[in-house]
Amino acid sequence: MPFVRIQLKEGRTAEQKQELAQAIVEAMEQQNFAPAENVRVIYEEMAPENFYPGDLFKKEN
Repeated sequence: MPFVRIQLKEGRTAEQKQELAQAIVEAMEQQNFAPAENVRVIYEEMAPENFYPGDLFKKEN
């Protein structure tokens, strides 16, 4: 049973996440990776204050 874990910042709608999950499940099934009923898509959402991109700390010359 494959688990697809997606980590992202908060802010997507439930509809956006559902559409992406459906596309992932369909792609895995089309590639004969796993039947749709065995695929699990898991979203892990981070609050913006818990996400720091590396370029935030880049010093300019």
